Amino acid sequence: MTSFDHRTNSRVPFVHLVGRKRSILVVLAALVVSVLVMMFAPDPVEGSGAGSNLPDDAESALAKKATAQLPGAEDAPAIVVFSRDGEKLTGQDLTAIAGLRQDLADLGEASPPVPSEDGTLALLALPLPGDVSNDENADNVQELRDAVAEWTPDGVTAEVTGGPAVQADLGKVFDGADTRLLAVTAGVVALLLLITYRSPWLWLVPLAVIAVADRVAAVSLDYASNLLDKPIDGSITGITSVLVFGAGTNYALLVIARYREELRRYEDRRDAMRHAVGAAAPAILSSSGTVALALVALTLAESPFVSSIGAAGALGIVVAVLYALVVLPSAMVLPGRWLFWPFVPRQGQEGKEYSGFWGRLGTGVTRRPAVVLVVSLAALVAMALPLLGLKTGLGQSEQFLDEPESISAQKTLSEGFPGGLSSPTTVVTSPDKAEDVVAAAKQVDGVEDATVQGRDDRYAEVSVTLSADPGTDDSLDTIRDLRVALDDADPKALVGGADAEDIDERATAADDRALLIPIVLGVVLVMLLVLLRSVVAAVLLASTTVLSYLSALGVGWLVFRWLDYSAMDVSTPLLAFIFLVALGVDYNIFLTARAREETAATGDATDGIVRALAVTGGVITSAGILLAAVFTVLGVLPLVLLAQLGVVVGFGVLLDTLLVRSVVTPALVAVTGRWFWWPNRLSKPHAPGAHAA
Repeated sequence: MTSFDHRTNSRVPFVHLVGRKRSILVVLAALVVSVLVMMFAPDPVEGSGAGSNLPDDAESALAKKATAQLPGAEDAPAIVVFSRDGEKLTGQDLTAIAGLRQDLADLGEASPPVPSEDGTLALLALPLPGDVSNDENADNVQELRDAVAEWTPDGVTAEVTGGPAVQADLGKVFDGADTRLLAVTAGVVALLLLITYRSPWLWLVPLAVIAVADRVAAVSLDYASNLLDKPIDGSITGITSVLVFGAGTNYALLVIARYREELRRYEDRRDAMRHAVGAAAPAILSSSGTVALALVALTLAESPFVSSIGAAGALGIVVAVLYALVVLPSAMVLPGRWLFWPFVPRQGQEGKEYSGFWGRLGTGVTRRPAVVLVVSLAALVAMALPLLGLKTGLGQSEQFLDEPESISAQKTLSEGFPGGLSSPTTVVTSPDKAEDVVAAAKQVDGVEDATVQGRDDRYAEVSVTLSADPGTDDSLDTIRDLRVALDDADPKALVGGADAEDIDERATAADDRALLIPIVLGVVLVMLLVLLRSVVAAVLLASTTVLSYLSALGVGWLVFRWLDYSAMDVSTPLLAFIFLVALGVDYNIFLTARAREETAATGDATDGIVRALAVTGGVITSAGILLAAVFTVLGVLPLVLLAQLGVVVGFGVLLDTLLVRSVVTPALVAVTGRWFWWPNRLSKPHAPGAHAA
């Protein structure tokens, strides 16, 4: 079986950048530009709201803004919890704890120690500056912890919690995150490239090009952060880095695979690369365009975190595809054919793809396509069934893979004090209705206490302490009841605090899913229509990709339920949808774009898809495994959101690569026949080679 001799697509501008002198100039220019971009990079704008899912117009956000205008609002309480391994604290312990107030005087005026009713715990509250940067807050919390550890009596355990401590511990998650994530990602990519090409040095070229692209994308993100005055954090830069490495390496694999194929047809390696880029670029541009537009759609989200991920990810994809199609081809032709040693492709050499595993798989699938299709779809549906019990919204204590001190301190505190003491709920009302709000709040089940904390001419702040621990279902139900109860006391009252923010974030995430999922599906369908010019193919491919996403999310939900997590993070379903649908459709684009070429040559849709699978199966599978591994690397950052995203997207990419693209799509083409390409001219009966030109 011989392959159709594809012509260089001269309309692709990247083709003309490959040449004896032009390639050297392209590589040198890329190096100079990359170095200059990285040399003059500004520091990014950082802020505690970078990873927030809370929009500015949410009730809890408005409450926070209002309380910030009250006297003393610039301070945020840190709480030190003292315990003696379940035993009662002695009189000497309490005396020593009281003496700590003087030792902490440089940090602020601490409250007198308050013992619990059973005497096993005592707490001490210390206001820390709230209007400081993340780094300054982290320094203040660490200074407090160091001072408490130095002066705490022997046998007594002291833990620091409260808003400033939680914020500081969250910031620690990303200490050294860029270096750690980059090192692990580069290591994974290098290993998989080495296994894929079985060459001691070929992998160095794509790895170097994509690594530079990753750094340029990261620095470009810093420029954008400064220009737009938008804060970013480690989760945003981490996800962007994974996208650049994953997608960029995928595109590189496709270019190199096509280049190796063309080296068997052309003596001059530059001619081979020009033909490779001309043939591969349309599919790569279509797939990257789909991902980029899907990510741009995320900027419409109400959630600041999701919107930032969209903008940063789209920027990363643009940089990745530019380096893959502009820099990589020129870098690959400079060394010559020996780069593929010991498996150097020679002109006139027959490829083994058609007689290999993927060719045999395609033949087997299309022999009984209806049976294969039913079984495959049934398996995908079965994996999606756990979604019937899906819950979203993690409590504060479930945000971390490794429990930090601030969270363990909250658990200790709840053993002797009301659970909400470390994270009080705030109600903003008018000064003349403050007492009515206090009275109404105290009547709500689950409210331990309510007091007026401060007021001015415009606002009064009521601090409400809940009985339940922060972030639990009981505390969230209490907040909902509180909002209803306050409608009579003051219809304009604003309920804020961590639990109220949690409720508003969940509502925001639901609204974002309802808005963005249809938009992204529309983007995917339009891009498939533009590339394939077939309504049937576009609808079927988009549908299978969505089903693959649902299956991956269902399996991911099972995994995290087994790990005893109560819910998915509010951002996980939407971000996983964007990455899996946009990135997952890539593999179908690469397969069907090649199938269209082969069908034009053979005149048979089934034969075309089998030949396309035979040629692309190995490289697309390698790309899928690599992308899945890169997303799984997100788990090196101890944040549950990133771990969930890594598991769901990693498994989904494998599912899409190994089942949907390799089995379901060929079966669909075999079942529908030439109608798969309707209304493309390939859907009309024709002789082999009729549309080859």
